[in-house]
Formats: sequence, structure tokens, C-alpha cells
Amino acid sequence: MSGSTGVGNVPRQQQTSGGRRGGGRGRKGGRRSREVFRASESQHPQKKDASDDQQDLKSPPPACTDFDVAYFEAYAHIGIHEEMIKDHVRTEAYRDAVMQHQSFIQGKVVVDVGCGTGILSIFCAQAGAKRVYAVDASAIAVQAKEVVKANNLAETVIVLHGRVEDVEIDEQVDVIISEWMGYTLLYESMLGSVITARDRWLKHGGLILPCTATLYLAPITHPDRYNDSIDFWRNVYGIDMSAMLPVAKQCAFEEPCVETITGENVLTWPHVVKHVDCYTIQLNELESISTRYKFQSMMRAPLHGFAFWFDVEFSGPANSSIITPSQSPLIGISDDDPVDDIPTKKRTNLNEPLVLSTAPEDPPTHWQQTLIYLYDPIEVEQDQIIEGSVTLSQSKENRRFMNIHLQYSFQTPFFICSCLHFQIAFYLVYSLVKIKGWLVLHQEIEGAVSVDFGSAIREIDTA
Repeated sequence: MSGSTGVGNVPRQQQTSGGRRGGGRGRKGGRRSREVFRASESQHPQKKDASDDQQDLKSPPPACTDFDVAYFEAYAHIGIHEEMIKDHVRTEAYRDAVMQHQSFIQGKVVVDVGCGTGILSIFCAQAGAKRVYAVDASAIAVQAKEVVKANNLAETVIVLHGRVEDVEIDEQVDVIISEWMGYTLLYESMLGSVITARDRWLKHGGLILPCTATLYLAPITHPDRYNDSIDFWRNVYGIDMSAMLPVAKQCAFEEPCVETITGENVLTWPHVVKHVDCYTIQLNELESISTRYKFQSMMRAPLHGFAFWFDVEFSGPANSSIITPSQSPLIGISDDDPVDDIPTKKRTNLNEPLVLSTAPEDPPTHWQQTLIYLYDPIEVEQDQIIEGSVTLSQSKENRRFMNIHLQYSFQTPFFICSCLHFQIAFYLVYSLVKIKGWLVLHQEIEGAVSVDFGSAIREIDTA
């Protein structure tokens, strides 16, 4: 069996059917089962000072668009920041990272990209930073200034209300800290602002927290979700409502869902979609990311879809050697055509790099996992091969939107062909999400389903 499913725009600001991020931040992404990756080989190729000749070769930062303005306005809503701060896994990981790197921060100059309420800036000030530039383009910067004053840190923490691309800092900085991760890691395109801050201000040999990030993909089984949303309609108080099934499937699964699953839902070892080294990645690398995957199911179960998740690592510039995941050959798979096989590695002592994970087997976060469901489950046998490709690309209309195109195929005794492609765009307006989407479905016959969520008009054309 083969097919493809394209999903657009997984938001930081909200989610879709079956799960979401909570009243405001259509936010951050997913992670994988975990083998820790480090940045480069012996040492991060550090950023050069802004005065270097190479700086002239960098692409200019994108202009501020109406979409950007709406995005910044969304982050003025206190509910978004409340949700993030109450995520103890996330907030405590950043606090621990600051204290673990206190020797890099004490007496140094720090910039906090997207400071929000200023909590990370205050952590850095408490760790002894000489000066912290807290930058945020949202109106939440007004409240951040008051929070800084209330904590008697106005002499240390300087709140700058504006885009990182536009504000001026008249000195180079030693440390960049930012909580930039979105759904599927890269949604919202906030990493671009971190890259801009790095290229403008970071000293050679400076520190970026977090320093690396890794996005993962894996096929999942989730019968409880399918039963609750779909099979429920087969018998409602003794009434046969199976006529509702096509509509129920479309409403439940035509959009990417942000939900929490567990390790038991994951059918295989995950595939690394993208490894990000914050010291070296460039803006143009965020425009499109493609990878091919090959999974081998570890159990017999219905395949309900695919999940994305991510992790980020906090380590100093010297902690930059790559850890390559061990690849254990699987029976029947040649070394030339390996199946993804990434064993789990846990942090066993405080000398290991600190990792913030959104993996299904780790404590849940407000990012949860981003799931793409199939309309109908596919029975997968143990050791069955699932292979294909996935492409994540920035929307040409709005770079903060993400389009996901996922192709899949199965090695089965009978070859059945199906193809599913859909694209969804999430528009962030204050704390609300407006959705406009298109769905194109190809099976035995060709068909097109166009859905405009704004006007609730649906047109169906089959040939």
C-alpha cells in the first residue's frame, strides 16, 4: 500500500481536532524516542563576530508582515504565557540549564530572544549575568518591564519592545537564550529570530541555549482515539448512526492534531527528520526540509497515523561532539537500506548534557505530540516495512505557517494504492485560530474536496 498525506500548518497557537495547546500558543512541536545527538564534531564552528566580512554575505532578515503583526499580537495574551510557565518540564529545564551553565553566564552579557514575561531573563540575572537584553515584539514586553522592576532587576535586565531583526544593541553578547520551539519543532519559524540574533550579536565562542534540537517522526497506533471519535457513531443509544462516519472522519482527522500519546502508541523506532545545530544553521535551511524514512513495525497493530516530536539539548560550546545512534542490523534488511533503529538514551548523571524532551515516553509537556491521522486504519504485521518520505516547508504566503507532505508505502502481499494530500493554514489572531484548508483525496477514483472553514462551504468534485 502506498499513499501520501500533506498537512499544512501545525500551530503553536492552538490545535486541531482531538488536541490542542491551550488557549493561546499554537505552539511547539514533538520529539522522538530518544538518542541524544550533539552538535558538531569536536567543537561548534562558532559564529563569527558581526563585523566579519562574511556577515555581508548573510541574507537580510525578512520584513515584518501583517502576519507577523498578528502573530505578535497573539503573544500579548496572558493565557499563552501562563500555559508555558505552568509547563514545569519546560520551565524547570530552562532554569536548570541556566544554573548548569552559570560559569558561562556570570558576569556576562545575555540576550533573551522572545522573552515573554521575562522569566528566562530573570533566571539569567539570578545566575549573575552582568546585563540581560530581554527582547520581545509582543505587547507582553510592557508587563515584562513591570515584572523586572518588581524583582529589583531593572539595572540588570533591559527590556526591548521590538523584533530582534529591528532593535539595536550596542555591544556583542556572550549568551543567547530562547524558548523558540513550536509544534513539530519548527512551526512559527521563531528559530529564524535566534539565527538573526546570533549573526548580529553573538561573540565568537559564545553560548546558545538550547544549542541543538532534533525532530522525530514515527508511525503510531491509537485505537482509543479512533474508537472515541469514529466508532462511537456506529451505535448511539441503540441507534445506527453509521451514516455520520464520513463526516466524523473528516472532522476528526483532516487536520493535524496536537495530543498526548505514550510510548505504547509508537510502532517503531523513530526517524530523525531534522537535526538543528543552533551555532551553524542558516535561515535558508528552514525553508524546506525533506527526508526519506524506513520503519519496521515492532508489533502487529492497526496503523492510525504518524507522530512528530522533538527534543532540545543544553550544553556548552565545548560539548559539541556528535553522538551517532548505533544502528543494529535488523533481520532481512541490508546495511545499504537500513531501517530506522534509534535506541533510547536517558540522562543518567548531571555531567551529561541536559535534554528537554517532548517524546511520548517522557513526561508530558504543553507541546504534546503532533499527530497526522489516516482516515482509516491499516493493519500492520510485526516486522512489516513502512517507508516513504516527508517534507516540511514554510508556506510561501506566510513563513510562520508550515506545510507537511508525507508519503508512505507498505510492503504487503496485495498492492493497494491510495493517496491522501491535504494542506491546512492556521491564522493566529490574538488568542484565536482561524483555519482555512484544502483537502485533495485520490483513491480508486480521482476526487477533489475543497473546504473553506471560514465560510463553511464545501465543494466536492469527483471524476
